[in-house]
Amino acid sequence: MAEVARRHGVNPNLLFTWRRQAKRKASADAGLVELVPVVVAPEPAAPVSRVEIVLVGGERILVDADVDAGALARIVRALSRR
Repeated sequence: MAEVARRHGVNPNLLFTWRRQAKRKASADAGLVELVPVVVAPEPAAPVSRVEIVLVGGERILVDADVDAGALARIVRALSRR
């Protein structure tokens, strides 16, 4: 049980606590246990790294870290000419 908890990022002690509480409730309800459907979601994608560029004229450009360097250079040159 502890291995399953760790695999899904849940503290094993919390899982044991939930189990103990469920057992107590089940005995208090004379064997009636309410089940709740659970879905384990995949790991969220890594956050996107962003770069902010502020030009001398105050223009701000926000781009992802994997921006095409050539395209970015053309944009900066075009804004610098204004």
